[in-house]
Amino acid sequence: MDWDAYLSIAVVMAVLAGLVLTRVAPDVILMAALATLAITGVLTPVEALQGFANPGVMTIATLYVVAAGLKETGAVQFIAHRLLGQPATLRRAQLRMLVPAGGLSAFMNNTTVVAMFIPAVQEWAYRLKLPPSKLLLPLSYAAILGGTCTLIGTSTNLVVDGLLQSERGISLGMFELAWVGVPLLLIGGTFLWLFAGRLLPDRESVIEQFDQAREYCVEVVVESAGPLVGKSIQEAGLRHLRHGYLAEIQRGDRLLTVVSPDTDLQAGDILMFIGAPECARELRRVHGLKPANGDVHKLDVAHHRRCLVEAVIGPDFAGLGQTIRESRFRSRFQAVILSISREGRRLPGKVGDIKLQVGDTLLLETAQDFVDQYRYRKDFLLVSALHDSTPPDYRKAPLALGILGLMVSLSAFGVLSILEAAMLAAGGMLTSQCITPSKARRYVNLQVLIVIAASFALGAAMTETGAARAIASLLVGGVTAPWLALALVYALTVLFTELITNNAAAVLMFPIAGAVADHLGVDLMPFAIAIMVAASASFMTPLGYQTNLMVYGPGGYRFSDYLRIGFPLSVLVGVTAVALIPMVWAF
Repeated sequence: MDWDAYLSIAVVMAVLAGLVLTRVAPDVILMAALATLAITGVLTPVEALQGFANPGVMTIATLYVVAAGLKETGAVQFIAHRLLGQPATLRRAQLRMLVPAGGLSAFMNNTTVVAMFIPAVQEWAYRLKLPPSKLLLPLSYAAILGGTCTLIGTSTNLVVDGLLQSERGISLGMFELAWVGVPLLLIGGTFLWLFAGRLLPDRESVIEQFDQAREYCVEVVVESAGPLVGKSIQEAGLRHLRHGYLAEIQRGDRLLTVVSPDTDLQAGDILMFIGAPECARELRRVHGLKPANGDVHKLDVAHHRRCLVEAVIGPDFAGLGQTIRESRFRSRFQAVILSISREGRRLPGKVGDIKLQVGDTLLLETAQDFVDQYRYRKDFLLVSALHDSTPPDYRKAPLALGILGLMVSLSAFGVLSILEAAMLAAGGMLTSQCITPSKARRYVNLQVLIVIAASFALGAAMTETGAARAIASLLVGGVTAPWLALALVYALTVLFTELITNNAAAVLMFPIAGAVADHLGVDLMPFAIAIMVAASASFMTPLGYQTNLMVYGPGGYRFSDYLRIGFPLSVLVGVTAVALIPMVWAF
């Protein structure tokens, strides 16, 4: 090897050490490596920056917008709540969760699926009185396995497909990976269903207690044309909310103060919930309920720009001693008061008749810029927004799902490429206002895109300098059996993905796998598919895959929990993948 090959290997080792041993942001480390390779002349500027023009990277960026449209319209939450149901046992609950999580992850980025399922599963587990630790890690694993079923299921698949397109002129179809991915999902899902309850601990996450929180009374109305009419309180999932409880129901002139779980809901019922401020956010996600305060519908703020805000009345507030109606609060502040807490306790009675005092905490529905506008004004002592409290626009959920179905169909039948279909779907989400341009920009994760694109420079350096061939020769040594070489490539990829990011592991291993295939004189495709699966199959640590880290806190997990269930799952998935891949893609 020449000096540039040794330098390339040194840069790769430095990147691995930086990602594993330091807290420096991954995009900073990868961009520093890219700059080093370009400045030293190992790569030309065009070669160093080729990752930023890769079709796979651009597809990932575009799919962020598609996933954002599905989240903002509540499409996935709507499906999740319908499919989760009310199972009677832990085993049934796990099955009801594994199936939709794995299925949805095949057609959406699995990170997005887990992000939307976590609050739903937490609330669901609380209602069913099941430990979240028995459900959240299997949720992450099911999403990872589901992502291996299609080309768009995970960003890793798109990254490797982009490498195949740019270096070998090969483009994979939407469902080409299903021959391996579907069996992996079925086998891995069955393992989780049978053993997750035994291997995972019974732990609770930290839940805010009502007696330590500000208490509000939140009123909602059952929509006449909604899906909750005729359902019981239990069937509607309103019996045990995570942040509040149902106190009474106003039905016409009758007041039902003792509400049985079997009470059927009727159109126009006013449900009164008591609980923490997050209770209002929780109720916004229930399809078929709307705020009982009529002023909310008079609020001149677009649906997608609304959020929930807590504000504490200050001594300079202009309406002190006046009722809310007399103070003309809505027209003055472009905000509607949903409930009032005084000295930590809810105030009973009609909100409009309550006289405001200094220190009252108001739960408001208002525009997203309310906090910035009134944070330093003398009217309020404190203003804070509730995180992720914009109500989903369920009216557009069918449209968002239709756009997703069209994208998958156009790509599956070869009418458009994955990138073209994704661009069309993202454009559809924007033009139909399922997502606004400003929110779409916030959903695009630039850090992930920079990490992936910069990783391509490392792969290019390994290939151009011959370092990949040298490592491949060392790796296979005297190995002549292609299936054994495939197993070695798979194992090394799993090791990398447990230590660093899955996409960086795939990009680093691709040139090595190409050199192994050339050394043995066999086709590259089995090795490329093995990298796709192995780079996603991170089950043994919380750091190897983003979804594993996302459930770490909510599930109350420890590092050893991942190893206890993740190691046997990794072995099972690895053996199955190495056995199946050569059957579908011959050497």
